[in-house]
Amino acid sequence: MAAPDCVFHRTLTRSRPGPNKSSSPAVCREVLYVVDLQRYSRDQGSSVYFPQAVLNGDDLYDLTLTDGDCRLRVTLDPGLNRLVERNVLRPGSRLRNATFTPTMTAQLPACSGASADGDGYRLVSVEVTAGAPGEAEDEGLRGVHVDSLSWFGSSGPAGPLVPLRANRSVFLPLWNNVDYSGGVWREAPPTEEEEEEGEGARRPAVTVSQLRDSFLIGRRGVARGVVHHQLIVRIINKSHLMYYGKPEQNCECPYKAVLEVCDRTGSVCVVLWNSVCFGWYRRLKPDDIINLRHYRVKRSFLAEPDDIEISVNSRNPAAVISILPESSVSPEHLPPAASYSFWNSKELLGRPHDVVCDVIGLLTFSGRPERIRSDGRGAGLLEYHWLRLEDGSNNQPIMVKLFSTSQPKSHHKLHPLSVVVCTRLKLIRSSDQTSFFYLTNTTYTQVYCSGLGHHSEMSYRKLRPVRQFLQWLRSQDDGQVLSRALIGGFFIHPPPPVSLETYMRDRRGVPGFLRGAELQREVERLCYRERRTFCIQAAVTMVTYSRRGEEDRCLFWMDRASSPAVSPLDQRPGKSRKRKQTEPPPTKRHPFVTLQPENNKTVILFEASMEFLENPEEEEEDGVDDGDTSSFVTAPLLPALPPISVETLPMRYDHAHKEEQAVAVEMGGAAWGRFETTINEYYTLRVRALSDGVSVDVVFLPHSSSSSSSSSAPLLSHSNTWTSILSHGAFSSHTPPPAPADLIGMATQLSNQRLVCVLEACHLGGATTELVLSRAFPLTH
Repeated sequence: MAAPDCVFHRTLTRSRPGPNKSSSPAVCREVLYVVDLQRYSRDQGSSVYFPQAVLNGDDLYDLTLTDGDCRLRVTLDPGLNRLVERNVLRPGSRLRNATFTPTMTAQLPACSGASADGDGYRLVSVEVTAGAPGEAEDEGLRGVHVDSLSWFGSSGPAGPLVPLRANRSVFLPLWNNVDYSGGVWREAPPTEEEEEEGEGARRPAVTVSQLRDSFLIGRRGVARGVVHHQLIVRIINKSHLMYYGKPEQNCECPYKAVLEVCDRTGSVCVVLWNSVCFGWYRRLKPDDIINLRHYRVKRSFLAEPDDIEISVNSRNPAAVISILPESSVSPEHLPPAASYSFWNSKELLGRPHDVVCDVIGLLTFSGRPERIRSDGRGAGLLEYHWLRLEDGSNNQPIMVKLFSTSQPKSHHKLHPLSVVVCTRLKLIRSSDQTSFFYLTNTTYTQVYCSGLGHHSEMSYRKLRPVRQFLQWLRSQDDGQVLSRALIGGFFIHPPPPVSLETYMRDRRGVPGFLRGAELQREVERLCYRERRTFCIQAAVTMVTYSRRGEEDRCLFWMDRASSPAVSPLDQRPGKSRKRKQTEPPPTKRHPFVTLQPENNKTVILFEASMEFLENPEEEEEDGVDDGDTSSFVTAPLLPALPPISVETLPMRYDHAHKEEQAVAVEMGGAAWGRFETTINEYYTLRVRALSDGVSVDVVFLPHSSSSSSSSSAPLLSHSNTWTSILSHGAFSSHTPPPAPADLIGMATQLSNQRLVCVLEACHLGGATTELVLSRAFPLTH
């Protein structure tokens, strides 16, 4: 029952149709807040609920809204999906002028989580507003216990929350299709499924080789029916979750996962289907011994054509799974232990492309999550982030491009100074730059990190490469590691080539140069944290040197022959800014300092290494005054440029506030302006497309090289002219960088220069898109 002061009661009751009357939209003028936002894929029947909408994508969204007195569940009209995809509309958002359209009983799907009597509403238009300066979006909900608020009318669920406009039994994560989301994904299976039959050592009734032989020769009991015989196997590999829900399908829980298992006679793939994943996916892990009964044997679609796979479902038949302790299996039938192939950074230098391996290392850089298209513009978005692991065997760290592995809790805990183990990664080696390589996911990649108790449960902790790494780890000093520990910011690896010829050869098969207007359209199409690389032929018409937070005082050069037109991507065209008329004294940038106990310099790393012990049950430099007042000038026509986004700059890792930093960096995270960044100086270049004259403003970060600061990639020596700096993406590592005033003074070198500009674009949410110039090569022909 809604509260008497409920805004929904005053607004929405008027929109309900009476006898022989049609419904009408209702507009809520008062402030509402988004409590929750849930995504799911539509099915065959979803289109009937949106008769006038164009369903371009596969996603639908349900929102829980509140006015502070009661709650309402509504469905977002598909025409507003872009607000979510650009992270404008998100949990905590403040809404005004929300227009609702009633949805009557006949339009609602028959599902257990639908509202009790079928009333529902669709949000068809809305204004997402910002709070007062310095106020959090959801400041108006401070002190309100949202979960205790009553539901308006019958909008509350009759059972567990399920999608309102599709016959699905589970929601998807907001930003990828690989992780799980919601309480239906149990960490422990139902107790009745863990029945223990009898006492004494267990023996399998059938082996993997017997199942394979029986199926391939067509023995009726295996080839055409259900196998009830007990199979005892060990999990050696576990895949990520695979979501196969499509708009043309009505499957309630379209998930599957693959386990590679083995016994003493061979190995086989076990496929967990649909709702079996809910109860068992999170519980099962590599090294576990499991007992299977009531399953089907089928021809494999994953391995060789003449091989089999075991299908485990919740019905026809209902499979029985249980996890067995090793002591319960007879020794002669105990499956062999899982094997690992740990290679350190030195050994990886000589390994070939595409080889699969396992690695362990100390995490010293954790990149921000980003997303890329899996295959073309219309394909789904895959979430990933970069990790830098050090193991002491080589000066070159191990770079890992880690995509989602259906382990969201583990990924959230990937803080610097964690000990991380990544299994079943494949090596990607550059064809031209043999010294540059990185590791990335396979289907069976899993990640384990300190802080969650993973390492003490896994058999790899006893292996020699792991023991050698731990010996090195215990020799490290917390303070020294903290001095190079970074999190977030713009990052690119491997670094692009330094010559146009090599770069164009590497781009074979990639679409060519864009016109300026095409670049603008492509940037506007980006979804939240989507990353893409673009190339344009352009000329530099302006260079600006700034310090973060002091953008109203800067150095700049402008090509007199160019037009001062403002970039069409500039969010504040033609808008002047207040400028200070006096110059404050120069400020010093102090080095990052982390206090550690004087009597122990390895507290953090020692605690991380302790997780590898046996289970009880088993046998920068000093501060430099680099900012003289000559580097800052005021000008009556200071160019109006948007300041650099703080998300572009990597942060110093703050161990005391690691959870806050993790929340700030993750998808949909809060602002991270309170943390110290490693870079305060940056350049902004205005480049004008040669094709159509459209100008865009791009950030250039030569101080950090953006890739070298986090990957320790070797930098090449060059002359520190504008041409060489732009081609290398950084200042020369063998000579001091030029002073900002000198570099701006040399910007006349860019007059009439035709360049191939390589731009890295990433949408950061709302109206903010990051455009970073990674390379600019002179056109000589």
